[in-house]
Amino acid sequence: MQKTILVVVALSFAALSYGAEPAIDNERVTAWVTSGVAPPVQHDFVAVSLSRKGTASFGHKGDTPGKAGERTVIVELKDHPLPPIANTSGYPLAFPRPHVKKLLENDQVVVWDYSWRPNEPSPMHFHDKDALVVYEATGALQSTTPDGKSVVNENKFGDIRFNKRDRSHTELLVRGHGHAVITELK
Repeated sequence: MQKTILVVVALSFAALSYGAEPAIDNERVTAWVTSGVAPPVQHDFVAVSLSRKGTASFGHKGDTPGKAGERTVIVELKDHPLPPIANTSGYPLAFPRPHVKKLLENDQVVVWDYSWRPNEPSPMHFHDKDALVVYEATGALQSTTPDGKSVVNENKFGDIRFNKRDRSHTELLVRGHGHAVITELK
């Protein structure tokens, strides 16, 4: 049986703080963790608090993100928008879906608070947008593509991952807990 390997970039928040190398830095976003207030940023951003689970806020270029005493993931949105791609998969879009709450939406992002449930796979779905995921729980998710290929991804509290658009899969929590704040990029 062949296995498909999903390549993602991830780095634990414990190794990062403002001034260190970013966890994610590509043409769409730069993301890092700060322990408190960071200097003014160069782009609009999403701030995901690791101290207050399931929360996110939006800020503008020049603002000072983060809060005193809080660990926060700062996701700077670079000036490289990509419109969603057409969904020809026959599957529903990744969001909305059961157990999700929309935290915010504007012309740049949609931010979701999502919890995976044990023994309850997500519906098979299609990602039409790139997404940055901030894991707020430690566990393992099995991702299975429509052709039946699967891979188990281990996630730790504070891990940050960037997932490219144009993919279909279902997810199943196979160990631990599953909770994340997911920023879809428009």
